[in-house]
Amino acid sequence: MGMTDPIADYLTRLRNGSNARHKFVDVPASRMKAEVSKILLDAGYIKGVKYIDDDKQGFLRIYVKYDKEMHSAINGLKRISKPSLRVYVPANSIPRVLGGYGMAILSTSQGLLPDSECRKRKIGGEVVCEVW
Repeated sequence: MGMTDPIADYLTRLRNGSNARHKFVDVPASRMKAEVSKILLDAGYIKGVKYIDDDKQGFLRIYVKYDKEMHSAINGLKRISKPSLRVYVPANSIPRVLGGYGMAILSTSQGLLPDSECRKRKIGGEVVCEVW
């Protein structure tokens, strides 16, 4: 049976891996997961991303970022828009995660973008997830 929500699976693997203090987490690759990983990398929530080809789908190896006390840079991940309930917002209603300390990732007509970039470009879209 196929997976109904691969992005939720991606977020769960990342959350579990960081809570278990793993050095890296492997997830099945897709373009959307690669884009979300790139946004998390640019925002400083993860240390690195590497695509590994396995003659099938391939997978992404995501290197989790920790401080000296082994506390993960990611405190929380939450899937907002689900296959059963899509959440779309206009540009003037983009959510502020923890008053600006976190970030929301939106799927827009211009690709996946962090909430700050969406506000700057004045475009709305589907709220994929929140990270803090």
